[in-house]
Amino acid sequence: MTQSFELPVDKRRDVLDPVPELLELNARAPLFRPPGGMPHWIVTDREVVRQILADAERFSSMPPPEPDGRKPDPHPGSLLQTDGAEHSRLRRLVAPMFTVRQMKAMEPMMARIVEQRLEVLERAGRPADLMRHFARPVSGLILAELIGLPRDDLSELSRLGDHRASGHSPRRHPATSEYVGHFRKLAAAQRRDPGEGLAGMLIREHGDAVSDEEVAGICESVANGSIENTAETIGLGVLALLCHPDQLALLRERPALMDRAVEELLRYVSVVASVSPRTALVDVEIGGELIKAGEVVSCSVFAANRCPYGGDDGTADRLDIAREPGNHLALGFGVHFCLGAALARLQLRIALTGLLERFPGLRLGAGVEELRFRSLAPQFGVETLPVLW
Repeated sequence: MTQSFELPVDKRRDVLDPVPELLELNARAPLFRPPGGMPHWIVTDREVVRQILADAERFSSMPPPEPDGRKPDPHPGSLLQTDGAEHSRLRRLVAPMFTVRQMKAMEPMMARIVEQRLEVLERAGRPADLMRHFARPVSGLILAELIGLPRDDLSELSRLGDHRASGHSPRRHPATSEYVGHFRKLAAAQRRDPGEGLAGMLIREHGDAVSDEEVAGICESVANGSIENTAETIGLGVLALLCHPDQLALLRERPALMDRAVEELLRYVSVVASVSPRTALVDVEIGGELIKAGEVVSCSVFAANRCPYGGDDGTADRLDIAREPGNHLALGFGVHFCLGAALARLQLRIALTGLLERFPGLRLGAGVEELRFRSLAPQFGVETLPVLW
């Protein structure tokens, strides 16, 4: 299922695989300027991607200027769009919610939510949409518990999220404004009555040292990285297993491989095709090219994880749940490595284990060619995933 050619080459997929054009460009050079004269670089080579993401001295994560030269509006609290000391300060504020001890404390809650949603999925009858009844509610409900978001708000956030993922739709920008406004209301409510979640913790622990705008921005950052990333990884991960029955059979035969399977599925589906763009602060020679100060670089995590690279064993494009866990880039690299990585891994392990145990005969309820994908969304995913059992 080849997607629209209007998409940048690093955003296109053939179902779960890189398109031939991306493989060809990757084989030709580690980084390139995309066809059409776009004024930025796309990096696909694994080692060059790692070098750039690790180099916070010469590459900024701040949003690049608009095409007319205007600076983007500041986004207080954004963990993805800050550099240096400010980024470190924000991570220190949030880190207490993502410790190993905190994850262990949250595990029973996650298991309970997964069990509840499996019941809902089963009651929906065959075929049931895995995304609607399981993947998206699981990630949303866990996020609500994590940050202190009322559960009743999830349906509205989901609706706004769908509009934000709708590419060039005129509803996208208004939906984004409403989405941000939702977290500002949350911050104001938690300021008046701090709860047990992330928003309440920030206010209780730091008082006026953290503004409502920062609380809202932090919660939005965590929500962006949690709801969609995890939901789409569950959906595409299940699709990958169902499209590779030998790997699914191996996982059922050896459930102890689940931790490796989670790492492999994160790598294989890489729902975030490219991390936030980096802007060169000085002239940088890398990968045989000169990136000039001010030029913007898009690091393709998907290509880095799936295209052949020097030193690999020729199996980068193969799904292998028994693979020795390597240093894939699905959760980022360097100072911006995903703060919620342990949370994401735990959610995936609990969700996939529960799903496979509940439905031993799980299989696709539609042909792969009938599936529609969220190609324009920040996170690549599948719109619906009908399953049978």
